[in-house]
Amino acid sequence: MALRRWTLELGTVAKGFLRAGQGIRFSSAVSSSAPSVANELESTENEIVAPDFTNRNPRNLEQLALARKERGWKTTWPTQEYWHRLRLKRTQHHVVAYVEHCSGRIVVSASTREWAIKKYLHRTTGVAACVNVGRVLAQRCLEAGINFVDFQVLTPWEKNSETVKSFQNAVSEGGVVLKEEQRIYG
Repeated sequence: MALRRWTLELGTVAKGFLRAGQGIRFSSAVSSSAPSVANELESTENEIVAPDFTNRNPRNLEQLALARKERGWKTTWPTQEYWHRLRLKRTQHHVVAYVEHCSGRIVVSASTREWAIKKYLHRTTGVAACVNVGRVLAQRCLEAGINFVDFQVLTPWEKNSETVKSFQNAVSEGGVVLKEEQRIYG
């Protein structure tokens, strides 16, 4: 209410200037465009680092390669020593790829079941489907901040298949490294 009253009064004052032929002129409150010295002194106060810092990023130690990797038993296959593992599952009808965290949660996934991927494919299985799923998964991994993943094929005889090799090439060309860093013991 008060703002409307103030704007109405301002409008009537402005009309009075225009009728008198004086016009309205605006001028800058600062005489020059150079910053003042007082502003520079105040900006150094912002650069002081707080003595107590709490990092709330749960993945920080993983990114620094300092986090502990669960090794599991030596007799288990595939090995459990990873932070993020890339999985590729091919069924009769679809191709599914996902990145699994060492806690068991799926962090990022891509599949030919998604309409955004499926509508550009002739078939939802095969080499072209694996390449496209690999590209999309690589992009999503980089957006999520995952740059290194551990990739092991579940069955050893699938390692040399054309679809798995094309999937690996698509993911690595997308910018994701298919080998995790070694843990730094400190």
